Amino acid sequence: MKKIILSAFMLMGLAFSAQAQDISKNALGLRLGDNDGFGGEISYQRGLSGNNRLELDLGWRNSKDVDAFKLVGLYQWVWNIDQGFNWYAGVGGGLGSWRYSENGTEDNGTILLASGDIGVEYNFDIPLQLSLDFRPEIYFNSDDYREDSFGPDIALSIRYRW
Repeated sequence: MKKIILSAFMLMGLAFSAQAQDISKNALGLRLGDNDGFGGEISYQRGLSGNNRLELDLGWRNSKDVDAFKLVGLYQWVWNIDQGFNWYAGVGGGLGSWRYSENGTEDNGTILLASGDIGVEYNFDIPLQLSLDFRPEIYFNSDDYREDSFGPDIALSIRYRW
């Protein structure tokens, strides 16, 4: 019985080690999406362990009527699908600031948000990563800038890994 239990633990350990990730220690690039016009974000990923990482995204918007920025931090879990091809999910939050100006009327405020994240990525043999993700965001205390408190965000990212 002891040999069966020991063999089962060894088999489970082998299965989990076969799923080990090749997460880069650092990745920096652009995340280009469409969440209420924020559009572009500077994106940084920091590997924490074999299958966990932290992602920080700084987004901005500069349009005719609205100037805004937001910083989002996400904790992500990464799972391997095939060599270099991964999927990931995460949770996090963020904050930002906005200023609205139209026809002499001005208003400004802050944004607090909670966020989720799910996506797929491909790590090339060269230090390049492409990813596509969906990030639903729930906004708190956004005042009059947003008509609702929910923002779905779909984005394509390209990052340099090292």
